[in-house]
Amino acid sequence: MSKEESDQRALRPAALDSSRPVPGTLLLRFSGDWHTAGTLLAFDAAQAQLSSQPPFIRVAFDVTDLGVWDSALAVYLMKILDACQRSGIAVDQSNLPAGVQKLLELAAPENQRTGVTRGGARPPFLARIAGLALNDIEGIGAMLRFLGEATVAFLGLLRGKAMFRRSDLLTFIQDAGAQALPIISLISFLVGMILAFVAAMQLKAFGAQIFVADVVGIGMVRVMGAVMSGVIMAGRTGAAFAAQLGTMQVNEEIDALESFGFSPAEFLVLPRMLSLMLMMPLLCIYSDLMGILGGMLVGIGVLKIGFMEYYQQSKNALNLTHFSIGVFQSFVFGILVAVSGCLRGMQCERSASAVGYAATSAVVTGIVSIVVATLIVTFSCQVLGI
Repeated sequence: MSKEESDQRALRPAALDSSRPVPGTLLLRFSGDWHTAGTLLAFDAAQAQLSSQPPFIRVAFDVTDLGVWDSALAVYLMKILDACQRSGIAVDQSNLPAGVQKLLELAAPENQRTGVTRGGARPPFLARIAGLALNDIEGIGAMLRFLGEATVAFLGLLRGKAMFRRSDLLTFIQDAGAQALPIISLISFLVGMILAFVAAMQLKAFGAQIFVADVVGIGMVRVMGAVMSGVIMAGRTGAAFAAQLGTMQVNEEIDALESFGFSPAEFLVLPRMLSLMLMMPLLCIYSDLMGILGGMLVGIGVLKIGFMEYYQQSKNALNLTHFSIGVFQSFVFGILVAVSGCLRGMQCERSASAVGYAATSAVVTGIVSIVVATLIVTFSCQVLGI
């Protein structure tokens, strides 16, 4: 389309026509361009049709000749819906564009801001208990829906049809990877030292201080490296994901994405999940190394074990099985932390206090999920003998 044709189309005036294809039904035909930069019809024309005699019982729309439109059309239709509601007239929105229907749905009174505290009489005790139970049931349903949407988005990624910005993925990878190394280094190093001190207290009684290397090496590589990385990322990155998405809920940015046809699961959740799925195994390996170095410091400096002796003992104690179990756990923990943070963020209500609650809930959910998953993996390894 040339520039001259585009300018002519943009200046095409809006028009509204009406007819009665079915007795008792008012059919409103919209034609031309309906946007804020153009000349719009006054609402009096539609109001006169709605108030005509005999009264109508139903209103339908015909948008076959509709041109360019924006929020001006949505505002005009909202006035029609409000007038029909006051007059008890049914409205058929099926012929309206999908984008218009979504905007009208978001603007409906029942979809306005929630989470605002209101005064009033406190409900009875049993009513509060029942309300909490119903909220838990609804929460389980919302969680299952979220998991389903996230799974569909991930399958879409495998088919090459996922829609998200690669720059967002790189930003989340940097935040969940390189920027997390300082806190991972400190905590893992200290945990390795603590394991060495605890093991030395018992092993010194038998003159077996050298086996401190076994305890620290196996404990860090098999379990503690993955668990400590997961707990740190749950408190650091999981809470950040929940706060980011919760703020977007408060600002109605997620609703805006949905109105434009973007899937929040693909555009917002998927890059965050991928970043932790990719980074958590690498952070786990780094955490294992720092923990072993912390234990080595105690073994050499406090227990007076030689460097090569400690190194050979750690090398003999560790194998690929221990390493694989720890890396697998870290991969699972990455998924759990990302899902917990994004879930609580998407469930955030539209108030300032709800954002803080979402971040706190994301941390609690992530840590509990990590502990439960660790128990399941450890018990499974015990049963399988690995």
